[in-house]
Amino acid sequence: MHGTDMRGAAAHPLDASDTVAEAQRHMAVCNACRYCEGYCAVFPAMTLRREFTTGDLTHLANLCHNCKGCFHACQYAPPHEFGINLPQTFATLRQESYAEYAWPPGAGKVFARNGTLLSLLMAAFVALSLVLTAAIQDPAVLYAPQSGPGAFYRIMPLWLLNALAGTTFLFSLFALAMGAIRYWVGTGRSAGAPLTPPAMAAATVDILALRNLGGGGHGCNDIDEGFSTARRWLHHAMFYGFLLCFAATTTGAAYYHFFHWVSPHAFWSLPVQLGLWGGVLLLIGTAGLTWVKTVTDPAPVARQLMGGEYALLALLFLVAATGLLLLAVRHTGAMGIVMAIHLGLVLSLFVALPYSKMVHGLYRSLALLRNAREQRAAGRT
Repeated sequence: MHGTDMRGAAAHPLDASDTVAEAQRHMAVCNACRYCEGYCAVFPAMTLRREFTTGDLTHLANLCHNCKGCFHACQYAPPHEFGINLPQTFATLRQESYAEYAWPPGAGKVFARNGTLLSLLMAAFVALSLVLTAAIQDPAVLYAPQSGPGAFYRIMPLWLLNALAGTTFLFSLFALAMGAIRYWVGTGRSAGAPLTPPAMAAATVDILALRNLGGGGHGCNDIDEGFSTARRWLHHAMFYGFLLCFAATTTGAAYYHFFHWVSPHAFWSLPVQLGLWGGVLLLIGTAGLTWVKTVTDPAPVARQLMGGEYALLALLFLVAATGLLLLAVRHTGAMGIVMAIHLGLVLSLFVALPYSKMVHGLYRSLALLRNAREQRAAGRT
């Protein structure tokens, strides 16, 4: 059991973190200044609190969308002696919260070397997929053009595809769900604010519209002190591209199990079109966000986290690129190898989901839900 702090509340696992202490110092200055109160959801949420527990700070860090507006507007930012750099501090605290709430307990240690982990996963699963494909399939079949219903399953049996993808995906979902429960409990109760349908609807709109990446309509400081909405639209492309690809897989499964329509499907079929445009959007979003990260002002950036972020964007880009390539070569002799590479990348993505920055979408959604209920309880919306 953890001990108690001086107010008698149960101590939080992150209480000893230097980042938490720095975030408390930042919030003391920001709560006294309040110049940025209208900038994003963080500052109105800040004003509802008279003191900042570790759970409060973790909630505010995950509510932050890293638009950097507060840094460029802050009179106390470096080189001022106060050295207020909220985007950098909150980014580090978010990463520590991902590690703390990851399931199973202790698995969060992988966040310390996230870029290395993702690179190793990609290499290992691609190699495994290639070895399995070569081991179970005659080269005369593997390198021969395949067409017609069931062409993919002549390269790798459906039962094996389902076993590999199903096991990794279900594990990922369970680990994400456990992490979400641990995060929700660990960040507190929002002062008894009720979880009402209007609050849930408001949070859903914020999540789907990425409203907090809009800077109140004028944009965020994506690259420098100038305002831009580029990062918001690139996130839209990546987010909805990912959802379209997932919808393509789900639709393909429905076709098979309910209508007995076996892939590969016609080019104009729903699964193919969903996957095609989802892949294109994923390419645009990941390539664009990679570019933004390379040209942005490094001052408000937590540089130690960049390796994992670049690795995740690269993995998502490669998943989309190999998926589109598989569509292009699916009736040629190259299909087998491209399919094996694509499968390996997808498996590595599934395994990495709970232990990469992909979890920020889940925790940020929960933070938006908590914020919506708090704001409604305070009569602000």
